[in-house]
Amino acid sequence: MEAGRTSFAHVRHHVQENAMLSPPLGRSVVVIALAAWLDPAAQAAVSTAEARSIARDAYVFGIPMVDTYRVMYAYSVDKDNPQYKGPFNSVLNIARVFTPDDTAFVTPNSDTPYTFVGLDLRSEPIVVSVPKMEKNRYFVFQLMDLYTFNFAYIGSRTTGNDGGNYLIAGPGWKGSTPKGIKQVIHSETSLISVIGRTQLFDPADLDNVKTIQAGYKVQPLSAFEGTAAPPPAPPVNWLKPIAPTEERTSLAFFNELAFLLQFTLPPHPSEVALRKRFAEIGIEPGKPFDASALSPALQEALKQGMLDGQKEIDAKRASLHGRTDQLFGDRAFLKNDYVARATGTQVGIGANSRDEALYPILDHDAQGEALDGSKHKYTLRFAKGQQPPVNAFWSITMYDLPQQLLVKNPIDRYLINSPMLGQMKTDPDGGLTLYIQADSPGKDKESNWLPAPKGPFVTFMRYYWPKPALLDGQWKTPSIQRAD
Repeated sequence: MEAGRTSFAHVRHHVQENAMLSPPLGRSVVVIALAAWLDPAAQAAVSTAEARSIARDAYVFGIPMVDTYRVMYAYSVDKDNPQYKGPFNSVLNIARVFTPDDTAFVTPNSDTPYTFVGLDLRSEPIVVSVPKMEKNRYFVFQLMDLYTFNFAYIGSRTTGNDGGNYLIAGPGWKGSTPKGIKQVIHSETSLISVIGRTQLFDPADLDNVKTIQAGYKVQPLSAFEGTAAPPPAPPVNWLKPIAPTEERTSLAFFNELAFLLQFTLPPHPSEVALRKRFAEIGIEPGKPFDASALSPALQEALKQGMLDGQKEIDAKRASLHGRTDQLFGDRAFLKNDYVARATGTQVGIGANSRDEALYPILDHDAQGEALDGSKHKYTLRFAKGQQPPVNAFWSITMYDLPQQLLVKNPIDRYLINSPMLGQMKTDPDGGLTLYIQADSPGKDKESNWLPAPKGPFVTFMRYYWPKPALLDGQWKTPSIQRAD
């Protein structure tokens, strides 16, 4: 096989076989290899067929990065964006649950007030501190790198509710564990997203959540230790993300991917061959990708490659049958399955790994027909003693289609969750019936009503800190039934 023309099937096999190689494979080796690729003289001419193949692979690889950067840019870079919440390396608490007005990303949860932290680890590590809280209150800080791997967790399940200080270090940091630090957590990328969720028991509990959120802190390691700060990282000319409607068709996608790759150096050893492949069509870390400089034939080949990649993602999504738990996790769990990772991004970016939460999608009724509030009324029923087995809590949330956003309704209810059970009515036999429909089921049943739009919709179950019966499939989510 000719050098520089390795097929993606071969690369994927190589990547998955070597996904678990430890980073100390020699940073210098990786840097030398990168330098070799980036030499224009080393780049051979690429046929349109090969360019299409590379574009497909780069699109599937890059969708998670481009999509998470769009959220990161809105929250921490673009001060004119209505979604802006504050700069990098600062705690961005949202002391409320999400509503239909929150549109930065699809399928947001509305159970737990969010805390967002965008970390820039280029200059030095950052210390994340969490306060002690009640044993029965669930909280989690999900650490997601620029690839969207959930590479670590701080929270009730993994570190407990006693509080502490955690050091988040970027690529290349090799310091020892500082005094007062419970754990050092390493990231493959120098930009990461921390997604915090703090359980809200009921509306009257909001002030308690605010107090807890006020105890969430981030600070550079130098500030934590009271030492001189290192030189600041070079300023970044942040690239404005392309619009979501253009992500699947615009060749500017590859320019954005190239921009983001500079925050992922050195590449993981399992992806060296893949990055070299991208460089063959000019996708190089931190270097502009100018599609207009390509011939019309090559431009068309790249566009067709994007379509090919999206077809792979769509096929993966169609095969899920409501199960999304194989789409989210760390590198060891996903084994560099780029199609799964990209599918997870489009299904619901930022979802937790399966040990932290499960997200069954209920998008069809028991007859196999897509859910539509203009056609039917529905119910979801848990038999007595058969509610979801979780250590924390469960919920069902309503989203419209195709937007996948929360649904406005006359009672401002976007979900039903287990903390609400005290205000709900049980069936005569002790079961629990939820009414899922566009119009009120009647005043006597409104406590159990999850309002739906008068059109297509999808519901997401959320099982936080699932018990073994859920993880191993012993307990199964009931089907949505037509009520009319």
